[in-house]
Amino acid sequence: QVQLVESGGGLVQPGGSLRLSCAASEFTLSRYVMSWYRQAPGKERELGATISSSGTRTNVADSVKDSFTISRDNPKNVVYLQMNSLTPEDTAVYYCNAAWAFQVYWGQGTQVTVSS
Repeated sequence: QVQLVESGGGLVQPGGSLRLSCAASEFTLSRYVMSWYRQAPGKERELGATISSSGTRTNVADSVKDSFTISRDNPKNVVYLQMNSLTPEDTAVYYCNAAWAFQVYWGQGTQVTVSS
């Protein structure tokens, strides 16, 4: 069964860091453009960061450009989101997305809560 599985979420204090991982099962991520989205309570899902299939190009939303980094390890079939200097405004469910041609896959999401 084709799946994307996110991990690494949890509770962190303001100013802390987390690294999210997105692993694929039953398909290879290397041809896919990968993205991280997030959805805060009561808000629409928003794009956080995108990385090209080769990993040579990235795009990060202006709101998190100074604190989030997206990367990928194609041999390991994993995509990462490094999040630093977290604030309560970063509290959300974070989703991994894979897109190629007409194929789009979503993970189930991982909760990130930033609170003291």
